[in-house]
Amino acid sequence: MLRGAGLADPQALCDRADGEVGSAGEKLEHLLALLAGQRLEELPNPGPEPDRRPHRPSLPGLDEFGGTVLHSADYRRPEGFAGMRVVIVGGGNSAVQIAIELAAVAGARVTPATRYPLRFMPQRILGRDAHLWLQRTGLDTASWARPLLAGGKGTPVMDTGTYRGRIAAGNPDRRPMFTRLDGDRVAWPDGTGERVDVVLLATGYRPGVDYLAALGALDAEGRPAHRGGVSTTHPGLGYVGLEWQRSFASATLRGVGADARHVLAHLLEGDRASGRGEAGSANRPDSRVSRSRTTR
Repeated sequence: MLRGAGLADPQALCDRADGEVGSAGEKLEHLLALLAGQRLEELPNPGPEPDRRPHRPSLPGLDEFGGTVLHSADYRRPEGFAGMRVVIVGGGNSAVQIAIELAAVAGARVTPATRYPLRFMPQRILGRDAHLWLQRTGLDTASWARPLLAGGKGTPVMDTGTYRGRIAAGNPDRRPMFTRLDGDRVAWPDGTGERVDVVLLATGYRPGVDYLAALGALDAEGRPAHRGGVSTTHPGLGYVGLEWQRSFASATLRGVGADARHVLAHLLEGDRASGRGEAGSANRPDSRVSRSRTTR
């Protein structure tokens, strides 16, 4: 987490970052570095903990499962799963991509287990990427569109047509979520059961911001309490890189830049309203930005 005062104009900093480096990821890092040059200091120190933590859901029998439990964060290559029976928990892009990779390995039997049927969204619409349409139509940030894009009946899988075809062919074979794990066996809702070698959790991440708990900046579930990335508990505290912070793309490189501009503008407004933005206030650091890792 970063603290500082007398911040420069946020648009000027963003424009400077745009002009000095190339990729979106480099721009974000450079923007934070420019902010660090505006008399910023690290408080509190988040320590060695990651800023995004793999989410391990509470599933009946998971803690006592006799096979191997992995999170998608630990998955690297499919070759080591040859001949194994694998159940993947989750129905997003990561779950489906990994399931299809593993299903192509000799002898591997793979099942994505989900609470709802998989939903697919075309990756390209009228020759243009779906993300472009989401942005240009305003669906990206429309509150009424959020249930369509995430949550409720499951997050849609961006698909060129390949994923839907493979699932429809039954390789991998999607099933309703199992009722429990018992030893090294999985119990399915239809009353059948079978031995499983690996349960792979493609269940996403949660912000690793426990170091903010002592400030009272988190809600009852340990998530940042914020509105659009601006803290609702501490004036001058802001976040970037949170899922659905302001849009469907907030936790991606496509969306984090706009969110950073929004948060910085609000921090600046607070600085100016309190008089901390004046040149003589450099000895009173107070504005803060906390960052979660973004994904491509």
